[in-house]
Amino acid sequence: MKPRIFLVFLAMTLLVRAEEPARTVHGRDGITLPPPPATRVMPVDDKFGDTTVTDPYRWLEDDKSPETRAWINREMSYTEKYLSQVKIRPEIKKRLTQLLKVESFGIPSEYNGTYFFTRRLANENQGSIYLRKGLAGTDERLIDATKLSKDQNTSVTINDISDDGGLLVYGVREGGADEESVHLYDVTARKELADVLPPARYSGISLSPDKKALYYAKVNPDGTQVFLHSLGADANGDQMIFGKKVGDEVLGQLDLMSAEVTENGRYLIISVAHGVPAKRVDIYAKDLRVADAPVKPIIHGLDNQFQVLNHEDDLYVLTDNNAANYRVVKVALADSAPEKWQVIVPEGKDVISGLSIAGGKLFATGLHDVVTQTRIFSLAGKEIGQLSYPTLGSASEVRGRDKSNESFYSFESFNLPPTIYHYDVATGTATVFAKPQVPFASDDYEVKQVFYQSKDGTRIPMFISSKKGIARDGSAKALIFAYGGFNVSLVPSWNAEYAWWMEQGGYYAQPNLRGGGEYGESWHKAAMFEKKQNVFDDLFAAAQYLIDNKYTPNSRLAIRGRSNGGLLTGVALTQRPDLWGAIWCGYPLLDMTRFQRFLVGKWWTTEYGSAEDPEQFKYLVKYSPYQNVKKGTKYPAVMFHTGDADTRVAPLHARKMTALVQADDGSDRPVLLHYDTKAGHSAGVSIMKLVDDTADELSFLWNETDPK
Repeated sequence: MKPRIFLVFLAMTLLVRAEEPARTVHGRDGITLPPPPATRVMPVDDKFGDTTVTDPYRWLEDDKSPETRAWINREMSYTEKYLSQVKIRPEIKKRLTQLLKVESFGIPSEYNGTYFFTRRLANENQGSIYLRKGLAGTDERLIDATKLSKDQNTSVTINDISDDGGLLVYGVREGGADEESVHLYDVTARKELADVLPPARYSGISLSPDKKALYYAKVNPDGTQVFLHSLGADANGDQMIFGKKVGDEVLGQLDLMSAEVTENGRYLIISVAHGVPAKRVDIYAKDLRVADAPVKPIIHGLDNQFQVLNHEDDLYVLTDNNAANYRVVKVALADSAPEKWQVIVPEGKDVISGLSIAGGKLFATGLHDVVTQTRIFSLAGKEIGQLSYPTLGSASEVRGRDKSNESFYSFESFNLPPTIYHYDVATGTATVFAKPQVPFASDDYEVKQVFYQSKDGTRIPMFISSKKGIARDGSAKALIFAYGGFNVSLVPSWNAEYAWWMEQGGYYAQPNLRGGGEYGESWHKAAMFEKKQNVFDDLFAAAQYLIDNKYTPNSRLAIRGRSNGGLLTGVALTQRPDLWGAIWCGYPLLDMTRFQRFLVGKWWTTEYGSAEDPEQFKYLVKYSPYQNVKKGTKYPAVMFHTGDADTRVAPLHARKMTALVQADDGSDRPVLLHYDTKAGHSAGVSIMKLVDDTADELSFLWNETDPK
């Protein structure tokens, strides 16, 4: 197209929008807005075989252009006009502040009677790193996260601690970005070391047994590699010890690694996951007792999942190899041939989801109908007991050390804030280590589990939580949160957002859709690639169950999801707009023809496939939300949420989708973009920032599920 003709076309495109009748946007409870900001249409055609796909807002993919930044500012001003009119927002913010601004603890790690953990005081925005000598000792703050940034959006995490407890490795993350910088702290001398690894995606950061070096895996543009950093040396000169190529196999961007020095200091264990989720995991080991020992393959070339723990010269391995619900096998590092593997915990009817060793015992944590169960075994495989939990809920894995009887775990549910327990492996005694004093009347609420049928007859579990004694007459509001992907299990867990919803008399529902890990790898695979529609059908059936069983009408039903769950809510918007009163779509993938081109999107082609494959394009474009917005359809109220700090799912998805739905929507309901420069995909923002963002979300969802 010649420039002159293009300019005429562009002018005509803008003229068409200008001549369309201006429509007043009506939110619930009397909120009115002018039409959303006009967005320039500049179509780009992509060819996929014989199919042409038109992208009207390709220019919004460039987040650095002044025009895109100006567009973001206009959209946020529009969203702020809406939020300023929500009458209940101040009340929501006040209550969320009460629920979230409480003292909280992370699960401790014990080293010779000294405990390291994160702790956030009630009046603080970030958790700091503390040390305590003895269970009843006094807490000492080592790393003060509240002083790392003026806006309090900088967080810290514990990466590793030396065996003697004298050296701490910790990470510093800005806002919600995935990247972190790595720092070292001399606990004995109470001072920072000069060594700093610059911000990057790290996976597995371990001190060498002699405390003179760090092993770490780092994601680089050409893939992940494992490095050795000598303390006191310039990080730019760190030695790569593994990566790029193993034998004849070239490793690239889809091959993600982690590195960990075993507790006994004998080995460096390297895991290579091929894709996210991994279609194959390889395990390598380097004997640290032998100078210049090579990195040797231990488990290689099998299309299965492998998670490993070390004990002496053996690996205890959690795997789906010949076991869709997972089993535990012992693999000798000296002879790791599969025919030599010893079964320690055989596959059962319930999935095993986690494994740990503490005090010389093996803890296998799993799910029975999505409720945590933890069985205890000897290292020879004899079952010797199990942990008991107070009610229907979820527990973390037992965290401890092989040579210590000190261990910890947390337990929580939808009506119970997380409590951390100290567990004595020798005596089997559990006592409370830390319990947050959240002002929430847990006993006034109940958690139930129901089962419903999906479109193809599959039995799907769903948790429903609420105040006790609510009349089920079809008048209450209900909020669904779901995910359905990447082998992620949604278990009963505490969230101040859902607690507030229930306090108002609403139901909170959490269905366990296929694609997750609740029933093992077969449950996961039932919603991958061309079977992804199963996830969406499972969700729609959950909504219909709530409506048919008089929990709520569709006009008072809200749904929220983020990341892969953002894709889920995007499809909910485009495939079944009639089911929902309001939708919150957070950090979403929405253009499934292009997701693999941006940030780390290529990783997820092992879950979704890629439009670059002609056969996979056919099913991706069929459900891709951005390609399935239909002009004139009456969509429910929707808020898209993203921001510049999301370095995982490209914010361009939410930008383009906002523009498209605003332009093509046939209803008068609000279509909003909540865009942030601080919050990102990972946790780490300040408590007050979390309060503000959650209040915005709840204000929208609660207001837009009012009847009028």
